[in-house]
Amino acid sequence: MKAKTVLPAVAMTAVSMVLTLAVVVMWLGTAVPWPVALVVGLGIDGGWLATLAYERRLAAQGDHSRVVTGVGWCFGLVAAGVLVAHALTVEESAAAWLAVAWLPIAAKALWLVHGLWERTALTPVALDAIRGIQQEARDDAAVARARLRADATTEETRLTAVTAAGARVARVQAKTAKILSRAWSTLETARQGKDTGRALTSVTTPVTPGVTPRWELPVWGPTEPVPALTLEAGPALTDEALDALVDEIRNSETPALSYREMAARFRAAGHSASEVRLRAAWKRVA
Repeated sequence: MKAKTVLPAVAMTAVSMVLTLAVVVMWLGTAVPWPVALVVGLGIDGGWLATLAYERRLAAQGDHSRVVTGVGWCFGLVAAGVLVAHALTVEESAAAWLAVAWLPIAAKALWLVHGLWERTALTPVALDAIRGIQQEARDDAAVARARLRADATTEETRLTAVTAAGARVARVQAKTAKILSRAWSTLETARQGKDTGRALTSVTTPVTPGVTPRWELPVWGPTEPVPALTLEAGPALTDEALDALVDEIRNSETPALSYREMAARFRAAGHSASEVRLRAAWKRVA
């Protein structure tokens, strides 16, 4: 993974250094002796390379120097300026020389990208841990989605069954109501008939002479509830009577009863008092 960023930076640096040296020698070789031009080109490339090496050393130590970085960018700008100036002074192929004038700046940018990659790079163990966490999160999400779909399907099935059962109950109720209404109509018709009255009179007259009963239909409807019986509460015990009663129950056995035993016998004897008053009386007599 490291070679994916360092190899392009190294290749761009080599190309830009060779190009800068060649341009300086060709451009200044016409005005000064070529050894002087060679020294100037090597000086530019050497300064550029020295600052880059120092930057890489600081990066390996986990450190960073803005001064060194600034000097390195200055050498890169000088190299790019030399290329641009040479391209502007050349009469032939000026556009081609301008097209390659950005190589020193591109090399510095590639080294910057490589430094950022190094500062954010992770070890294989950390990458495996991250992939495991991501896979676990995807598994949990898939399980949660499956559980939600299953719950939705179950709820849909339950609602369908409840709806079908309700429809069946409604149909049965409607059928029963229809049958009852027909029977009620038949009873009402029989009650209003003249022959029915004479038949009832002929039946009841031998039993109760002079009485012509009227056939009434049974009443189907709500009835009045019987009021519940209420027990009248006895008079409340005074504090003195309550204390005496509690003391008597407590000392009815030897050793003296505990509060729970006393309270149970107090209730069983039919006496009534609130728990607060009963406990207060216990504290007073005990």
